[in-house]
Amino acid sequence: MPALAAPVVQESRATIVVKADVKTGKLVRSVVVEPRVVTPVFPDQPADQLQATPAPQPARNLDEIIERVAGEQGVEGPLVHSVIRAESNYNPHALSPKGAQGIMQLIPATAKRFGVNNVFDAEENIQGGVRYLRFLLDYFNGDYARTIAAYNAGEAAVDRYHGIPPYAETQNYVYQVAKNLRIARQNAKPAGKQDAPGQTDAKPETAPPIVASTGQDGKVYYRTP
Repeated sequence: MPALAAPVVQESRATIVVKADVKTGKLVRSVVVEPRVVTPVFPDQPADQLQATPAPQPARNLDEIIERVAGEQGVEGPLVHSVIRAESNYNPHALSPKGAQGIMQLIPATAKRFGVNNVFDAEENIQGGVRYLRFLLDYFNGDYARTIAAYNAGEAAVDRYHGIPPYAETQNYVYQVAKNLRIARQNAKPAGKQDAPGQTDAKPETAPPIVASTGQDGKVYYRTP
């Protein structure tokens, strides 16, 4: 027997019938429902006999959206890619247990703050997330470590601790984004181009490196020079 594909189901019809009860003489209303017809569809059935299904919409080019929005906001493209990779790994439908939503994992308050109406629209979410990064870069005078930490924990927490908060989640987040950023910058270079010893493409005032160091308490701290 050939395998069955999805069945075609015809809608059922309901008819209201009013009759007089022979014993009481009262009018009785009843509903008669015609049975639904379920037709098995075989793989070799002609296409014109199948129910039409909407064609899937092509996915938008996220790279183009990211680079365009980053350019409009004056934010380094590799930084945006690095944050997205750490936040959702490019999943526009991501939803965290804490309520962060979409490709750049905006919480509802941040989405509203930066004008995002539909957090699950990738372009809108990216616009809101990049605006937030632009705000944080300005707020922390271009300090990448504090900017990245604040994207995870909020600028108030970074202010409270005068740097990256001592939260394991935030410190791991800064480490992961910094790692992603090194890779993203390397991938963004034209083919065959190599840095001269001691030089990088990134300007210090716009893309400072993130340095890890171990404090006297044995914890790892991240900072920019």
